[in-house]
Amino acid sequence: MDLRDIQKKQKEFIISRRWDRFSATQVFSHLIEELGEVVKFFLYEEGYKVKGAGHQGMDKNSVDSEFAQAFNLFLQLAIKAEVDLEAAWKKEIERMEKRFPEKIWKDLAEKN
Repeated sequence: MDLRDIQKKQKEFIISRRWDRFSATQVFSHLIEELGEVVKFFLYEEGYKVKGAGHQGMDKNSVDSEFAQAFNLFLQLAIKAEVDLEAAWKKEIERMEKRFPEKIWKDLAEKN
């Protein structure tokens, strides 16, 4: 399944549940909430937060679900804006390949 198919399926899902009635700002707020859960995972993974040291911890097995929820909400915003993410991504990656040449960035990484 390509990204365009995923976006189409997501649109059908949203419409069938009448979630298209939610405003973009409501969806965006929910996206931020889900991204917060993803960030929470990394805070524990990287040791910034430690379970039992004033924090409850996070189930590492749920991070894939958090990413999927955030992705679904991001798709919902793209659908509201009538953006074909696959076409937009292809165009953007071509721009980025020119803007950020591989050799320059490899050389910079070697220096740092």
